Parts: sequence; C-alpha cells; structure tokens
Amino acid sequence: MALVDQGTKAMALGQLSEEQRIPLIGDLLGLQLAFNPGTIMSLGSNSTWVFTVIGIAAAIVLFYAAWRATSMAWAIAIGFVWGGAVGNLIDRLFAPPGFGHGHVTDFLAYGNLFIGNLADIFIGIGVGLGILQMLRSHRSQLRSRGLTPDLGHADSSTMLGKRESEGWQGRTTRTSSGSV
Repeated sequence: MALVDQGTKAMALGQLSEEQRIPLIGDLLGLQLAFNPGTIMSLGSNSTWVFTVIGIAAAIVLFYAAWRATSMAWAIAIGFVWGGAVGNLIDRLFAPPGFGHGHVTDFLAYGNLFIGNLADIFIGIGVGLGILQMLRSHRSQLRSRGLTPDLGHADSSTMLGKRESEGWQGRTTRTSSGSV
C-alpha cells in the first residue's frame, strides 16, 4: 500500500499543479497538488518533525501489532493503517524541504474541505475494518456468554419456547367489546 501511495504521489507530482484543480465528480472530488507540512487540514503545520517521530513510532508499533495479530482480519486492518502511515512517513522523511521535515504530497481534493492522498484513504479503510472487527469480536463474546440471542438462527417458536420456559406470560388487552 505504501508503494501504491508513493506511485500515485509520483504521478501527481508529474501531472498536477497547485494552481489548477481537475474536477472528477463536479466540485465534490478533484485532483489538485498540495504539500502538507501538518496533519489533516494542515493542523500542526509548524510541528512537522513531531509528526515524523510519531510516524516512525506508529510504523514500528503497527508492524509489530500486525505480526502478532490474532486473526487474518486484524492483520489486514492493521496492514492498511500501517501502509498508509508508512506512505506518509516516506514523504516526511525524504520530501522537501528536508530530511525529517518533509511535506506530505496530497492530490485528492474533497470539495473545499481538504486535499488528501491514498495513504489517508488506506488509514481510513484500516480504521474502519478495525472497528468492524472489534464489533464482531464483541458480539461473539456476548454470544459465547449467552448474553445475546443468535438472531440469525432464531424463529418465533424458539423465542416463544424460551419465554414460556422462563415464566413469561403473554398479556392480552381486552377492549370494551371483549375482543382481544
């Protein structure tokens, strides 16, 4: 993923300009070159070296986490985040203005909100997959403890049987005419 990110950044550097936006989906999505010294929406633009150090630490921790992942799903989720983090770290280490202070190359313009790159998308995909995996694991743990029904296999007779065995009494409401 880091290689794909770096390849698209190289194409952006060769084909795009900072002055002109090429619309892809009207004003919603376009291509425009930008150099970001900070994080999303250029936050922390005066602390590029801090983000470089954080990026190095994150790359090491994420690599170890992916290596020790308990499932393929977790390894894939962490791998997406790692690939995106390394893609942007390469820019911070080697892009101008200098080693460790490099500006991240961005080229995907999201309306007038911000300009990002594929590394950002990979990080977002990885975080999304991680959240889905956490929800899946949580549901599995609840099910193994008997705290949630397996709705995929329940039918009305099974649910009714559980209610009756637990002492559940159905209630009826009578109207003034005596019908239920």
